Amino acid sequence: MAEDGIVTLYNNTAITDPKKNPVSIKVGLTQMLRGGAILEVSNTNQAKIAEEAGACCLVITEPNGHGISRMPDPALIKQIKRAVSIPIMSRSRVGHFVEAQILERVGVDYIDENEVLAIADEDNFINKHNFRCPFVCGCRNLGEALRRVREGAAMIRTQGDLSGTGNIVETVKNVRSVMGEIRVLNNMDEDEVFAFSKKIAAPYDLVAQTKQMGRLPVVHFAAGGIVTPADAALMMQLGCDGVFVGSEVFDNCSDPYKRVRGIVEAVRHYNDPHVLVENSCGLEGEMAGLNVTGERMEQFGE
Repeated sequence: MAEDGIVTLYNNTAITDPKKNPVSIKVGLTQMLRGGAILEVSNTNQAKIAEEAGACCLVITEPNGHGISRMPDPALIKQIKRAVSIPIMSRSRVGHFVEAQILERVGVDYIDENEVLAIADEDNFINKHNFRCPFVCGCRNLGEALRRVREGAAMIRTQGDLSGTGNIVETVKNVRSVMGEIRVLNNMDEDEVFAFSKKIAAPYDLVAQTKQMGRLPVVHFAAGGIVTPADAALMMQLGCDGVFVGSEVFDNCSDPYKRVRGIVEAVRHYNDPHVLVENSCGLEGEMAGLNVTGERMEQFGE
């Protein structure tokens, strides 16, 4: 009887048969976001502006507050889902699989296991194979990206600055790191791949697949400090499939639609200088509030 009870209890958790939740389907769902901009919003008004401006997806977050950052209120998610028709993404804390269960039940289209929030488990990430919903995970190098893919992530987000200052330097550094490691991998002899996978602490099969494809095996976005059309186009020209745009683009802005629309168009036409010029005009005043603080500049010796 005790053994039966254990089996019953086990079956009542989120653990399911991975064959019913194949990674290929989840990766296919994230492919629909390629070439788009994902906007972070915290209320219905911002969500409507982002949708009208052409965002391919929305990340719902709680309004900025003090204390530990957690998943958003499910009531806020439901409210925004009713207001817009584009896909919805929401954040859970790293390792907090119960928050992920709640978000999946609420009906979000994607879950972002996000290190921007407080970390619930310092050692273990969520086993994303146990969920029907595609997961997005952050990385700062190739090894970290492929470890998250092995855990079931269907999209990788190369993360930069987390403070919302509009500083893109860390994002550029990390994106170049990932792309540089992929280029090094592509030029390796097959016999060297084993040692390389060990060096970056990544599964050999995924390293070999990355070498064969010449890119990450899943959709790859950039996030952090992207607040202008030029920033977004830079990420695309460095090899990303799209960008995450923080909620700071809505702050202290007389016309947030113009700013968001400019970023969306820059992602779509990142190799067309004429479109970039057109969408960058008239934004100087809109960017005034997005500056690195004095303390931050001191760190760079300026």
